[in-house]
Amino acid sequence: MDVVRKLIISWPQLYSYHTDMRVASIFHLTLSKKEARCGYAIILMALYWCTECMPLAVTALLPIVLFPMMGIMKAGEVSIEYLKDSNMLFIGGLLVAIAVEKWNLHKRIALRVLLLVGVRPALLMMGFMFVSAFLSMWISNTATTAMMLPIAQAVLEQLKATEARADERDFQAAAEDNQAFELEISQTKQENKDEKQTDTKAQLEDTVPESLQESKRKAMEEKYDLLTKGMSLSVCYSASIGGTATLTGTTPNIILKGQMDKLFPGNGDVINFASWFGFAFPNMVLMLVLTFIWLQFMFLGFNLKLSFGCGGKSDRDKEAYMVMRQEYNKLGRMKFAEWAVLTIFVLLVALWFTREPGFIDGWATVLFNKEGDFVSDGTVAILMSMLFFIVPSRMPTCRGYGEDDAGKRVNTLPTLLNWDVVHERMPWNIILLLGGGFALAAGSEESGLSKWLGESLAPLEKIPAFAIAILLSLLVATFTECSSNTATTTLFLPILASMARAIKIHPLYVMIPCTVAASLAFMLPVATPPNAIAFSFGKLKVIDMVKAGFMLNIIGILTVNLGINTWGYAMFDMGNLPHWLNTTANATHSNP
Repeated sequence: MDVVRKLIISWPQLYSYHTDMRVASIFHLTLSKKEARCGYAIILMALYWCTECMPLAVTALLPIVLFPMMGIMKAGEVSIEYLKDSNMLFIGGLLVAIAVEKWNLHKRIALRVLLLVGVRPALLMMGFMFVSAFLSMWISNTATTAMMLPIAQAVLEQLKATEARADERDFQAAAEDNQAFELEISQTKQENKDEKQTDTKAQLEDTVPESLQESKRKAMEEKYDLLTKGMSLSVCYSASIGGTATLTGTTPNIILKGQMDKLFPGNGDVINFASWFGFAFPNMVLMLVLTFIWLQFMFLGFNLKLSFGCGGKSDRDKEAYMVMRQEYNKLGRMKFAEWAVLTIFVLLVALWFTREPGFIDGWATVLFNKEGDFVSDGTVAILMSMLFFIVPSRMPTCRGYGEDDAGKRVNTLPTLLNWDVVHERMPWNIILLLGGGFALAAGSEESGLSKWLGESLAPLEKIPAFAIAILLSLLVATFTECSSNTATTTLFLPILASMARAIKIHPLYVMIPCTVAASLAFMLPVATPPNAIAFSFGKLKVIDMVKAGFMLNIIGILTVNLGINTWGYAMFDMGNLPHWLNTTANATHSNP
C-alpha cells in the first residue's frame, strides 16, 4: 500500500504540466481527469500481471482499492462487479468438470477412444489429439494434459520395448537362415551338441556385427525420442485448442461473454453457449487437423505406410494394445455414479444448446424470457450442478444404505459431490480474475477512458477491417506467450470494444479473433500449464517447442480469421452495425 500511495502521490508532480486534452497519449492527461487516473490504474495492474510480482488474483483486487481512492467509482459499485452472471456460468461449468474428474469418467472416455483408433504412430497421435481436445472442451486443459500424458508415456514405452524384442528375434532369424552360416557349420566336425551351440553363437556374432546392432539401437532411440516429443506436444496443444470450442472450455471465452454483457448491455445475448459453439467448434476442428499435419511432418515424417500401417496387426502392436486394454480393465464396469454424472452432463449440454439456439425459439424463450432475458446459460449451469449435491453416488437397496469406509451403518448415501471436494479443486483465483476484468471495464466506462481510447483509435478506420483483425490477433498471441491468457484478454477486450465503436465495425469482428488468439500460447513452456507439463514429460528442449509452436500460432491466427470472415460473418451478421453498438451500461441505467 505504501508503494501504491507513493505512486499515486507522485503522479501529479510528474504530469501536472500537461494540459492539452488533444494529445495522443494518456500520459499527457492531467490527474484532475478521471481518464488519466483510470489509465494509471490499468497500466499498474498490467505491469503487475505481466511481472507477477503479486499473485494474479491479488492484483485483480486492486480496483477495489484504487477506484474509490481515485474518485472513479464508489466502493460498492466496484465490489458488485466481482460476481456477475458470467462468474456463475464459470462456476457451474467447473462443478461439472470436478464431478467428471472425481469419478474418472474422463479417463474411461479417453481409454475407450484410444482402444478404437489403434497403436500405429500416426493413428495413436490422432487418437490422443482427438481425446485431449474433446475432454478439454469440458474440463480444464491442465487436468486433461496431466491425465493423458502418463497414458501416452506408458504406451510409447511398451511400443519401444516390444520393438526392441522384435529386433532381437529378427537378428536370430537372420542368423539361422544364413546359408553361409549353415555351410560353415556343416564343414566342422563337432559331435558334442554344446560345442555346436557355442560355435553357432560365434558365427552369429560374425554374421550380425555388433556395430550393426548398435546402429539399429541408436536409430530406434532417435525414432522414439522424436515420437515422445511429438506425442507430448500433440497432447498439450490439443488441450489448449479444444478449450476454445466451448464457452466454458477456457477462461478467455467467459471473459468475452462477460465483457460483451458489460460493455454492450443491449446485445441480446449475442454470445451464448450455442452461438459460440457454432462458430468455435468448426474453427477448433480445422485448427486440430492442421496441427496434426504439422506435428506429423515435424516428428513422424510423411511415410504414410510406416505411420498409419496396413494389413494385420504385428506382435508389437498387439502388446502395446494390451497395455491400454489393461488400463481400461482396471476401471472395472461403469458404476452408478459414473452413469449419473454422464446423464447430468449430457442433460446440461442439451439444455445449453436448446436454451436459445437462434434459428428457433428455445425452451427458455417460450417459458421464461418472453419479457426479458431472465434465464441465462449461468442459470442452467447452476441448476444442473446442484444435482451433484443431491443425487446419491450409489443405488439405494432394500437392505438399507450399506456401510461407510469405517464399517459403520449409514442412514444416508454420499452424494456425487460434497463441498470438501469442491473447495479443494475449485480454482477460486480465476473467479477473482474474472471479477477484476469486469471492474476494469466498468471503471473505463465510468471514467470516460473507453470513449477517449475510441476517439484516439479513430484513424484506424482507414485500414481494412480484416487487416486490423489479423494484426491485433498477432499482437494478442505474442502477448499471451509471456502473460496469463486471462490477464491478456481482460486488458485487451475493453480497448478493442472502444476501438470497434470508434471506427464503426462490429465489435465481435475483432474481439472473437483476439479471444481465440489469447489461447494460442504454444511457443514457451511457461506460457501455459499444459506446456509446462509436456515439457517435463516429453524430453523436450525449448527450441523444440518454439519451432512447433511458432507455426501453430500462425495456423491458429489464420484459421480464426478465416472463420470470422466466412461462417462467423454470416452467423453474427458482421456486414451490418448492430443496434446495440453505442449502448453503454450507464445509458441503460439512466434510461430504464
